[in-house]
Amino acid sequence: MVTLEQIREDMIELQKADQSLRSVEVNADTLDEALADAAVQLNTRVVNLEYEVKEKGFEGFFGIAKKPWTIIVYQNAETAAKIAKEKEMQLNGGVDIGETEERMDKDGEFFIHHFGTEIHIKVNLPVGEGKPVNADDIINELRRPDTKDFDEQKVIHYAEAGTGGVYEQIGNYTRNPANDAIFVVDITKDELKATCTINAPGLGGADVSHDQIVTALKGQGVVAGISDEKIEELVDRPQFNIPVVVAEAVLPVDGRDAYIAYNFETDRSKIRAKEAANGQINFKELNLVQNVVQGQPLAQKMLPERGKAGKTLYGRYLEAKNGKDINLPLGKNVTVDSDGRTILAACNGQVLLINDKINVEPVMEVDGVNIKSGNITFLGTVVVNGNVEDGYDIKASGNIEVNGAVGACHLESDGDIIVSQGIVGRDECEITCGGSLWAKFIQNSKVKVEENIIVNDSIMNSEVSAQHRIILQGKRAQITGGHLFATETVLAKNIGSAGGGTETVIEVGVDPRAKHRLAELIGMQQNNLKELEELDLNIQTLENQKKIRKVLPKDKEENLKKFTMRKNEIKNENDEFNKEIESIQAHLRELKNSGKVYAQGTVYAGVKIFVRDEKDEVRADVKSVTFYYEEGFVRRGKFEQPEFDDVKGPDGYSTN
Repeated sequence: MVTLEQIREDMIELQKADQSLRSVEVNADTLDEALADAAVQLNTRVVNLEYEVKEKGFEGFFGIAKKPWTIIVYQNAETAAKIAKEKEMQLNGGVDIGETEERMDKDGEFFIHHFGTEIHIKVNLPVGEGKPVNADDIINELRRPDTKDFDEQKVIHYAEAGTGGVYEQIGNYTRNPANDAIFVVDITKDELKATCTINAPGLGGADVSHDQIVTALKGQGVVAGISDEKIEELVDRPQFNIPVVVAEAVLPVDGRDAYIAYNFETDRSKIRAKEAANGQINFKELNLVQNVVQGQPLAQKMLPERGKAGKTLYGRYLEAKNGKDINLPLGKNVTVDSDGRTILAACNGQVLLINDKINVEPVMEVDGVNIKSGNITFLGTVVVNGNVEDGYDIKASGNIEVNGAVGACHLESDGDIIVSQGIVGRDECEITCGGSLWAKFIQNSKVKVEENIIVNDSIMNSEVSAQHRIILQGKRAQITGGHLFATETVLAKNIGSAGGGTETVIEVGVDPRAKHRLAELIGMQQNNLKELEELDLNIQTLENQKKIRKVLPKDKEENLKKFTMRKNEIKNENDEFNKEIESIQAHLRELKNSGKVYAQGTVYAGVKIFVRDEKDEVRADVKSVTFYYEEGFVRRGKFEQPEFDDVKGPDGYSTN
């Protein structure tokens, strides 16, 4: 039967276990790193830890700017109890330090001292593989002229079992008080230290005991700082005629000043280029930008600590200084969390420490993108005052503005892209834009934009698609070669080239993204049908063999199963392809805007115009013309200048 008293005892034990647990709060990019950090702080292994998630981390954008994990980690109850037990055994003089991973081998030892008229011994047992105390050695030392008697059985017992860190009486001796050890206790004028100086006893004289030293200290008014450990060491191994410290004042401990714990690298000289798995350095990935996302913790003020007052040996108060507080280093585009000490990013961008202030810059400005800057990945707008050189990339969650030219590189932006000069892609440039693209000209490049493409000069030999319009309205406004897609409109002065040459294809009235996906699906479906024909032939051959032989060899039976499984997979894939193809075709049929192609100047022979998948191949030059869809055909009408009131350009660019 469970009694109230048993429940009370169990609750007390649980409370003791909870109080023995140590915990730390850690921040790290991953959960594994956080646990490893906590294991170092708690001086244990990860397997001995338990934790609670305070704030879950996430990966951020472009695989960077991860939000760190914040967890509270503590030792499990078993580990805490084990550590407490080891400490208790060590304090009690027990030399068995339990099941610790690292053991120190230490020989056993014994001490013989004469207190009053009695002989006392203290025996410490060996540690690990240390040698035990030999009882004969103790007995030999006890056989002195002044020894009256001693209990040999007790000596043998204590040599084997130890005395538990204390002195035990085992005999008597003939005392000569004139030969007793003499000791003096001295206290420094500042009341911070007390020393004990012992003169060695003569034959028949008594040793100085622990209690005698404590009594002498208290007799001189010492009320604080008495060290039983140092007194015990002096009693065990007395150092004659040498002052030994036996008491020290409790010195004050000044509080730690407040400081800022940064979650980013404040020393830019420590930022290193990315290293590949084979150890080679990729100098295009210089990692010079430390991206952060809105709401990401950037730093935390660690609060100042109160000082701990001390006491002199006489108990006089020693004042301690409290730690100094500091102001939060708040710069631009940062906020303070509800705790009043965590600094958060107020927007996406790069975090910088400028004049000891934390700033988040939503716009990154560089002279050029080249070997000095490396590739750029930035959570905000990137402004390039020069050129983007061949082989270098920019990824931005905001706009990309290039005041020079763009070479054979990759640009990816969630916003607009503005190129003051031109794009010379050399068939290696790829540009993806979540908004609109403005450029002087585009050559030999692949361009995909979600809104409009506005070009002042020309588009040459490029694959260009826009979800809305492609507009050329400069002095030349020429489209020569390549393949252009636009859902709504293509406007240019001249299209194609005199005498033919490179093929020029323009498609309007379709969703370019949907059309690309449709072509991709049809291609995959055709590949599946070819594979299906081969599978049917193989399956039929094996089944015919099985009918004749009744049983197929094991390898052929396995092949038959594999072919049959793959056939079913292909059928399922084609069913999914058919559903998606039907959905895309329905979407393309439902497009309200039929699309138009406007040419103010000349459309040269050889140009192919598609409006809603209907084709008009220009066989003779035509001037000042509009191509549009009507009753299932591509019609040609008189050129009329379209108005694009909803297309607004950035500073320095115009659609008119």
